[in-house]
Amino acid sequence: MKKGNPGHRHDYHTLGGKVNVALAMMILLPYLLLLYLYADEKISASETVVYFLPVILISVLAGFLLLRRSADNLLSLSKQMARVQAGKSAGPIRIQADKELIEIANHFNSLMDQMEQMNRKNQEQATQLMVYSRDLALSYQKSKQEEALRNRLSRYVGNNLVEKLVNLKEGVLLETERREVTILFADIRSFTAIAERMTAEEVVLMLNQYFSVMVDIIFKNSGLLDKFVGDQLIAVFGLMEADSNPSENAIRTALEMQQATRALMDRRRAEGQECFDVGIGINTGMAIIGNIGSSNRMDYTVIGDCVNVAARLEELAEGGEIVIGETTYLKNSGAFQFESRGEVYVKNKNAPVVCYNVLCS
Repeated sequence: MKKGNPGHRHDYHTLGGKVNVALAMMILLPYLLLLYLYADEKISASETVVYFLPVILISVLAGFLLLRRSADNLLSLSKQMARVQAGKSAGPIRIQADKELIEIANHFNSLMDQMEQMNRKNQEQATQLMVYSRDLALSYQKSKQEEALRNRLSRYVGNNLVEKLVNLKEGVLLETERREVTILFADIRSFTAIAERMTAEEVVLMLNQYFSVMVDIIFKNSGLLDKFVGDQLIAVFGLMEADSNPSENAIRTALEMQQATRALMDRRRAEGQECFDVGIGINTGMAIIGNIGSSNRMDYTVIGDCVNVAARLEELAEGGEIVIGETTYLKNSGAFQFESRGEVYVKNKNAPVVCYNVLCS
């Protein structure tokens, strides 16, 4: 522990020194002076009282004033410290007083500086904590939004595309635009007649079994499920895989769907259940993509002549067949085996449509 300076006890500018001086003036000096005068016989015993009383009074008054000045300095220091503590004064304490009081003021100022630095540091840390808290809240909110988006997207696209969709710039997928896409329609042949021979529970079970297999194939080939319409499903290719060949993905999907349907029917036939065939139509062309519907219900879907032609080609397909439009054929003429069906007239089209059958291997 650091010791104080012992010289302060004998320094007039210290409180201790002034107390000593005041005591000397009030007590020692008068008695010593009178004792000296009396010993030298310069004053008589009767004169001692006469001279002693004024000296005593003057000494006491001088000592009192000396102590009073130190007391006033101490009171001033106390008031300034109280003002700083109450927040009425922000500056350091400046005082002309005894050395002890000046040292107390300096120590107090140093302590206040340290507290101010600690307060600024605490404020900075509090600000950082607020920033961290805000970032954490935003991160949590974004995480919840991404989770909800993933859940919604997983109903339409495969897991291999969900992350890519989530990482797109905000609004890109949902922007209305016109672009080239390939549309696939698949429909169960003679579904109405088959459904009449089954109970409602059996129909629903059969459709769920069929759609589960078909949707997995669509997702695997980078397709997007547009919608179910009864026993019909509609898929879109080309919304995400701009660097690939969407029409090739659509044809490959149709081939795998027909193969999976035959395998499913073999199992159902072995179990004595109703069986069916599927007709598929594919067409490539420009379409409008965007959110379509009302304020209460909207769907992200495709519309246009390209979609209508795909639906008509699906109607031309017999069970087990895949019928494609001319543009789809031209983009994949060397990748698969085709058989020309020539020009056909479809509903709501004045000009004939050139189409082809995709031959299953």
